[in-house]
Amino acid sequence: MKKWWWKILGVLLIIYTLIVGMLVPLKMGINGIDNQQLSTGVTSVINIKTYNSHLDEAKNIHAFLRIDSSGFIAADNIDVIAYNEVALEFSPSLSMPIGDSIVPASLILYNEIDGDASLPRSVFIKGKPGEKAVAPNLVQELPADMTRVEGFRYPYRPILHETVRNIFFHVTLWMSMFILLIASLVYAIRYLKTRNLEDDHKSKSFTMVAILFGVLGVITGSLWARFTWEAWWISDVKLNMTTIAMLIYLAYVVLRSSIADQDQQAKVASAYNIFAFVAMIPLVFVIPRLM
Repeated sequence: MKKWWWKILGVLLIIYTLIVGMLVPLKMGINGIDNQQLSTGVTSVINIKTYNSHLDEAKNIHAFLRIDSSGFIAADNIDVIAYNEVALEFSPSLSMPIGDSIVPASLILYNEIDGDASLPRSVFIKGKPGEKAVAPNLVQELPADMTRVEGFRYPYRPILHETVRNIFFHVTLWMSMFILLIASLVYAIRYLKTRNLEDDHKSKSFTMVAILFGVLGVITGSLWARFTWEAWWISDVKLNMTTIAMLIYLAYVVLRSSIADQDQQAKVASAYNIFAFVAMIPLVFVIPRLM
């Protein structure tokens, strides 16, 4: 049993990851907004639709427009239409001469059940020529009763929606792949120094598992792209460069199987492993940032 503990632990971690990745809910998010243009001195109504919210059950609802670093404009009236829809009434006025300028504002919604949700720079406030208005509803701090909701939830992102869960799998697969490839590189260098076949065996094992994680990373990335951008594959530099790096490592497997002599196989494979890792660095970390 002692020699199998790490395999049992691995299976338990995989089960835990699947449960948490699939069952933990998303935070409340703002799905849609029907009025993005407001004018100072004019009362306007904004109807917004939310995701994974319980507005009809909430007793403490707040809504604000955040004007960058100037402060917050509170909603004059909040009318709950349904569990996921609310109408907000604003009468914005800005304590600055804004002329004909348009000031962007971020919409913030809060209730004690779901916590807060925001939609950055989603509302634009237009001023009147030469106006210098006072702002009776402009505050510098949010109310103290806007407390944090306990418990972990996935962050809501307007484009990703439920596919944000894939971060739990896709990103960790890639990070694990890089860690395993570093370990493989270390043992490949050790083999070239010591000629100990045990080091080559460890290097090979790390590389094989890393390739598996890399392939799973490509698959989860493709699924993510399908539901986010409605395409299985997009012309993304980082995605393409990472795929080339994976093909270089797949050639490692072909190279090993093509050499019969064990010592010669270990020597050539270790040298190729170093080349593959050095090639991966510019492909994955340098070229995408230059494009």
